[in-house]
Amino acid sequence: MSSEKHFYISRNYKFSKNAASKPKMDCETVLEKNGFKNLGFKQSNHPSSALGAVISFFGITKGLLLLPRKSVFCMQYPLSKFFGYITNIVSLKKCTLVIIIHDVKFLMGKSTNLKGEVAKFNKADFIIVHNESMKKWFQENGCSAQLVTLELFDYIHASDKHAMVSNPFNVVFAGGLGKEKSEFLYSMDNLKPSNYKLKLYGNGFNEADVEQTNSIIDYQGVFSPDEVIDEIEGSFGLIWNGNALNECSGDFGKYLLYNNPHKTSLYLLCGLPVIVWKKAAIAKFIEKEQIGITLNSLDELDDALANLDPKAYATMISNVEKVKSKVASGHYLSQAIKKVVELV
Repeated sequence: MSSEKHFYISRNYKFSKNAASKPKMDCETVLEKNGFKNLGFKQSNHPSSALGAVISFFGITKGLLLLPRKSVFCMQYPLSKFFGYITNIVSLKKCTLVIIIHDVKFLMGKSTNLKGEVAKFNKADFIIVHNESMKKWFQENGCSAQLVTLELFDYIHASDKHAMVSNPFNVVFAGGLGKEKSEFLYSMDNLKPSNYKLKLYGNGFNEADVEQTNSIIDYQGVFSPDEVIDEIEGSFGLIWNGNALNECSGDFGKYLLYNNPHKTSLYLLCGLPVIVWKKAAIAKFIEKEQIGITLNSLDELDDALANLDPKAYATMISNVEKVKSKVASGHYLSQAIKKVVELV
């Protein structure tokens, strides 16, 4: 099928210090690279929600009017305000609908309406899901679309960052540092590790809850998704959520059983091997590519680093370099999109 028939509609992505819009903006870049044409307005980043919604509405309306019948249309999910509007017109025009999943609200604990969300997914002909665990969940919950896995989110940014060996190791944690998502951080000092320190990047840091003397925690500040790459210095990146050290608990922790955290890609782009909970969906990828360490509990981390052979660490670093160049060039979504286009 020729790419004259492949379309998407860009919209306004509110620019913020947290990385919420970055994956969606990157997906559009990769769609363009793969011959998809934007029918809406140019991608914009107005900080005002009200203005952004107006721009998005008119851009989407323009795009839907221009959308040719029986073409292939790709959209990203979630898109709460406009989801029904877009999918109804795409269906009226008998187009093939492809959805790229960023987050599943039910799995995040942000919605209890499983049936309603699956009904939305069932408007699609093809869905690009994060990984095999998420694919299985979609199948078990009655999703009728054809499912293609992504494996890893891309993070489009030129980077010549590399991991820095230090003694003790510097373990980087980037993301929301508030109690809701990352309460475990505030009990890391209780582990009294001697082989690593924690460097935190993000918003919501609660300084009062950290021992003021000889804490292993070193707060670095909050940066935009592009700035943070230049700021991060460390030997590993940590992926962990929830309030417990011995598992990833709570809604955010459980979500790791299914999702590909975008920060995985951020760490790899910075040249950092990844430390992650063994049960997380992304752990299989980390193990397969040999780009990090998987743990049942954070109290295993000190020993794991103490016993880390310098050769093994060097191998991880060179494996990270291979994956990093793929992440930076949009390889993973390109692969998934090509597969969908073949199936269409």
